[in-house]
Amino acid sequence: ITATAKVSLSLRTIILKETPSSSSSWLSIRCFSAFSSQQRVKNPEKEAIPGDLLKWGSLGFFRTSRFASGFKPLEPKPLDSIMDLNRAKNRSPEDLASIWDDYHLGRGHIGLTMKAKLYRLLEQRGSDCRYFVIPLWRGSGYTTMFAQVQLPYMLFTGLEDYKARGTQASPCFTASFYTEFAESKDLVLIRGDIVFTSKLTDEEAKWLLEITQSFYLNDVRYKLVECFNKEASDFDFKKDVLQALDMPIL
Repeated sequence: ITATAKVSLSLRTIILKETPSSSSSWLSIRCFSAFSSQQRVKNPEKEAIPGDLLKWGSLGFFRTSRFASGFKPLEPKPLDSIMDLNRAKNRSPEDLASIWDDYHLGRGHIGLTMKAKLYRLLEQRGSDCRYFVIPLWRGSGYTTMFAQVQLPYMLFTGLEDYKARGTQASPCFTASFYTEFAESKDLVLIRGDIVFTSKLTDEEAKWLLEITQSFYLNDVRYKLVECFNKEASDFDFKKDVLQALDMPIL
């Protein structure tokens, strides 16, 4: 960690700041009243920083062990406050995607990318069918998550919590889509933030995001999304969704 600290000092002239903050506020699309439960690391000097510091430092990224508390998941920052866009313009899409993914390694954060064409399809279908339900398998059973697709954001909360609290339910996972490189590099950057790390692991969050996208982008699966949003009386969660995911019907 001492070596990491020395390297980080040399990168301060090209950093883009993620100022630690304990507060959070809501998105412009007001569907939930939610609060972040992420807390500061008590002993940052004892925590390792995952990922390749020199790799993502070259694009102006900067992160300490307090990275998890430095981003307000319900008030996404513009991309130019996270990375140096001028430096990124000179990188290939593959290189940029690799750096983005590497930068988000660590508890509570997910870094993904997608092609611009797929994003436009997701945006189109998400505007027509905003909601869906995804089973999250745990142990010998599953819990059902409620997804809201309102690009450039996605939000996930427990279905039971949403049923009980409605618009007051707190999402446990949010995702932000950045389209700054959609035209020039055919690349959309995705950042996922786990609001309640005690309720969701990185692997579960990544799975939820990827599976939700598959239901919107796959023509066959999307018919289930349409049925859920437009013909709810014909929607059969166990028969349709569980079978589509090869999950046992309990």
